[in-house]
Amino acid sequence: MEGIGPSRTRRLYDTFGSMVRAWQAPESSLVEAGLDAKTARGFVQARGRFDLGAELRRLAEAGVDAICWSEDRYPKLLRHIANPPVVLYVRGELAQEDDLGVAVVGTRVPSAYGRQVAQQLAGELAAKGVTVVSGLARGIDAEAHRAALAAGGRTIAVLGSGLDVIYPREHTGLAREISRRGAVLSDYPLGTKPDAVHFPARNRIVSGLSLGTIVIEAGDTSGALITARFAGEQGRDVFAVPGSIYSKQSAGVHRLIQDGAKLVSGVQDVLDELNLGLVAHQMEMRELLPPEDPVEATLLAALSTEPCHIDDVARSTKLPVSQVSSALTMMELKGLVRRIGSLSYVTA
Repeated sequence: MEGIGPSRTRRLYDTFGSMVRAWQAPESSLVEAGLDAKTARGFVQARGRFDLGAELRRLAEAGVDAICWSEDRYPKLLRHIANPPVVLYVRGELAQEDDLGVAVVGTRVPSAYGRQVAQQLAGELAAKGVTVVSGLARGIDAEAHRAALAAGGRTIAVLGSGLDVIYPREHTGLAREISRRGAVLSDYPLGTKPDAVHFPARNRIVSGLSLGTIVIEAGDTSGALITARFAGEQGRDVFAVPGSIYSKQSAGVHRLIQDGAKLVSGVQDVLDELNLGLVAHQMEMRELLPPEDPVEATLLAALSTEPCHIDDVARSTKLPVSQVSSALTMMELKGLVRRIGSLSYVTA
């Protein structure tokens, strides 16, 4: 509904304790909850015209699932960005392995070199069990999705439109294939047309679903740089593939490297930086170095092979984040746990 985004929705949820009560609240209570009078009035008028049952039936007929931010199946990585989308519309299926996602983005008009690099990196990531995330755009995005599918892996496409309005139109078939082997998703409801203002919001979801973002060929004004900026703001790693110093398509990428992005010369650079490569000796060390104190034992019991954000570990164990952080660092050195990305851990 117009004027009510993720931030205001959470304010309503915190005030009323449930979205059902927020939906049913009178206009005066909505104003007391922090909505301005115009927005509260518009909300009351709009809900009077809105048929929730009909909307659910429309989603079902379109083969689209709606996942709310309060559900356990909501993507864990995305949950930890600032103001994550309240609802994700999904065609296909989100899987546990998607917690190990890496975004591959870049120019819509790549060179032969850019296409080759995108195909190689995305294909090798997918073959290693990493989910490739991108935006279904022409160029690097499409190459990344196709390479992941060709490698037999998973890929997620994030749209800046409703799932019934595929953009660009020529990628309708690609979107259909992605939904069979991964997921196509959007935070825009059915019927939403693509619009330039939608794509920056789409880009923050691409980076938010990913442990890190790889940028392949991006000029100074490329939208891929927006995705990289969001990744940095979200505390995720940013990777950049260098190109020719004479190529305008690589100017933005080279600036990212100058600003601290990690230079990528092959997929192993990404796997090593994100600790996604399997380290054989960690299993041996785990047997040799069992937990030495109750804190380590508690943390080990709270972790599994599914990545868990450090905030969630602290919440579930009721330990201070500072204590959890220092203990996990020592446990990583002992080979008891592995860090996945910058803020999540799994058992080794």
